[in-house]
Amino acid sequence: MSQLNAIPTVGSSGLFSSHLSARRYKMHAREIIQEGYTKFPGQAFKVSLPDRWEVIVSGKQMMEDIKKASDLDLSFIEAVGETMQSDYTLGMPARVDTYQVEVVRTPLTRNLAARFDDLRDEIKAAFADEIPAKETEWMKVPMLYTVMKIVSRTSNRYFVGLPLCRDPDYINLNIEYTIDAFNGAKTLQRFPTVLKPIVRQFLTDVPTCLKRATKHIEPLIKERLQKELDFGSSDWPDKPNDLISWLLDEAKGERRKDIIYNIVSRVLLVNFAAIHTTTFTNALFYLAANPHLAQPLREEIEYIVAELGWTKAAMGKMWKLDSFLKETTRLDGLGGLTMSRMVLRDFTFSNGTVVPAGTLVSVASYGMHHDDALYEDPETLKPFRFSNKREMEGEGIKHQMVGIDPSFGLFGGGRHMCPGRFFAVNEIKALIGHILVTYDIKFEGDGGYPEPDWNGASLSPNGFAQVMFRKRSATPASTA
Repeated sequence: MSQLNAIPTVGSSGLFSSHLSARRYKMHAREIIQEGYTKFPGQAFKVSLPDRWEVIVSGKQMMEDIKKASDLDLSFIEAVGETMQSDYTLGMPARVDTYQVEVVRTPLTRNLAARFDDLRDEIKAAFADEIPAKETEWMKVPMLYTVMKIVSRTSNRYFVGLPLCRDPDYINLNIEYTIDAFNGAKTLQRFPTVLKPIVRQFLTDVPTCLKRATKHIEPLIKERLQKELDFGSSDWPDKPNDLISWLLDEAKGERRKDIIYNIVSRVLLVNFAAIHTTTFTNALFYLAANPHLAQPLREEIEYIVAELGWTKAAMGKMWKLDSFLKETTRLDGLGGLTMSRMVLRDFTFSNGTVVPAGTLVSVASYGMHHDDALYEDPETLKPFRFSNKREMEGEGIKHQMVGIDPSFGLFGGGRHMCPGRFFAVNEIKALIGHILVTYDIKFEGDGGYPEPDWNGASLSPNGFAQVMFRKRSATPASTA
């Protein structure tokens, strides 16, 4: 504890008063993190959680220390295990053997160009079903749940294909699993380890979601395993080019034990990451609150689609859209913190700060994203902040949303930088692009941006906001 005592506290550090600070952190984490970021620039500070201290750091050098640290010292996997209770919500096999990460990093990402037509086809079909707006009148849409259904369909067209991606129960279970995993983690955190298997079974909905997912996915897995036996090879004619196949290809030898559970749990895990739709929803809210931004974005999209069609290559040319998405994410992001790690061995930062084993350490991303030393007018939405920079000589490939940017923390950093960021950004561009060429959108009464919901350091889009949609006259880009 003496090492933690040397790190300044934001809030109270007394035996009893720290518990009051922990309760305040749940409601006011953004303000507390910002206070620490301002008071202790480029340094570490700590905040009280109900059962532990969390150390929060800032500054380029301390971020670099985390990025370069060994997994034996600072563990991303153990941090997820603690914050998400992943052994009980996301599945222990996926933590012990993380081969799904390599699948996301390699075949899932590399097949984007080849499978982009499927994504585009499902986007058109999903929006037509979920937002059947007309040209003659405005349609009010409850946004968050609608977005989750559309993203579930689109992502699963890529992950498991037709017809399963359109199955109503399969769509709903993936949405429910995303919610249940978060809620289940909060419940599990209140209980000692010895009770967690019982709590998971009786006080969370995770087992029910797993059973439902198994009902849908098990027949596909068994069919493909039988094909391997029939042809004596994992490379058989007309083999589907999707997530199930990529996971099976990676699951050789000992990984074939309990193969149904191992594949189903990983498909759910990848869906959990994909259906966390904060970036897309918040960008949509900023568009509805600023209808004047639609035209320059729409012009870019229509020009590029006319040349390249709806392709991965076209997404890469949409600099203004990329900038708009990065800027709206900068303003809100996924919350107050990024790059969380569990300290497994006492760790000394390059500035001499020592953090003891057993401590959770994170980077103050919200403070960084709102730092006027890093961003001009950081509280102002500047949709083309990054695309304008890319137009400068020698900057064309920099400042992309998926790129490595030490002042942008959405995707983390180092060896654990989000492997699915290429899929996520391309999918979100295609989704927002479709909205722009297909609909006019606004808030009722020309309302402003609805503030997101904060729970501790986590952020989610406003769950009650509704957006008005009106169909635009068909254009080559909207029908392509």
